[in-house]
Amino acid sequence: MKKILTVLILVTLLLSCNSKKEDNLKEVSIILDWYPNAVHSFLYTAVEKGYFKDEGIKLNIIYPSSPSDSLTLPAAKKADIGISYLNSVIMARANENVPIKSFGAILQRSINTVISLKEKNITSPKDFQNKIAGTSGGVLSETYLKSMMISQNLDPNSLKITDVGFELLTSMITNQVDFTIGNMINHEVPVIKEKGIDINYFLIDNFGIPQAYELILVANDELLNQNKDTYTKVLKAMQKGFEDVKNNPSESLNLLLSKQAVDQFPLSETVEKESLEILLPIMETPQNKFLTQTKKVWENNVNWLYENGIIQKKLPAENFIYQF
Repeated sequence: MKKILTVLILVTLLLSCNSKKEDNLKEVSIILDWYPNAVHSFLYTAVEKGYFKDEGIKLNIIYPSSPSDSLTLPAAKKADIGISYLNSVIMARANENVPIKSFGAILQRSINTVISLKEKNITSPKDFQNKIAGTSGGVLSETYLKSMMISQNLDPNSLKITDVGFELLTSMITNQVDFTIGNMINHEVPVIKEKGIDINYFLIDNFGIPQAYELILVANDELLNQNKDTYTKVLKAMQKGFEDVKNNPSESLNLLLSKQAVDQFPLSETVEKESLEILLPIMETPQNKFLTQTKKVWENNVNWLYENGIIQKKLPAENFIYQF
């Protein structure tokens, strides 16, 4: 009886200690750019392996209700971290003085992709003349297309541009447009291949568009300064998660699939496996470690946006990035 009581007391004390440990964790919220998919594997791996807990952090992952949430909510201090886009940060800061900065780059280059049916024979911007392009709207996509044509000494006015909303793949498959821009090479390309449809595709930054970090970690200026130690710990946990993804991608993929938003955005294991294979060499390169970023990349994009009339003033790179 005494042994049983001793065991019960020990279990109770252990549970109590674990509970206190959980209570002492600092809660940090991160709002995703989209529903969970392969690019977020490092996050879910770090959570499941306890890397955030090791740093004294309880990470709360939030799905966005609109595409702008991952920028606007952190800027307003309604989320600690957002996963957003380099050009979105530049435009928000330069045009509206939004107090937001990037403190880490998830992808070291843009994955924005032009996709067309193979029968259209569109393999570069040289084939854009007298074609119809589908976009999800916004000044950026239109400017990308015009810049790509100018880089090939073509008249951009020979291209018709139409807003197809979120129906990028559907509009292309049904021949409403000749090609679409704004697709991601790690998602739309594997998705359409899984459907058995023959396509041509190419990345936009091979044709007059400066290299840009596709996904970045952003936070409010003031919060970054106030909680520098916390954000440093967040980066440390994320880097550990990424190392595990690199070393054991299949395990990380299984963790992601177990956490997918099945009701809202069910994942295909085949698509996400190919996606992760595409992403890993882009998340870290021989020249740039995971989450690193340089002033030069930001300056090149600031200059490009200014030259194309998308931002009204040029600001130094220090206005957009926070380096620990």
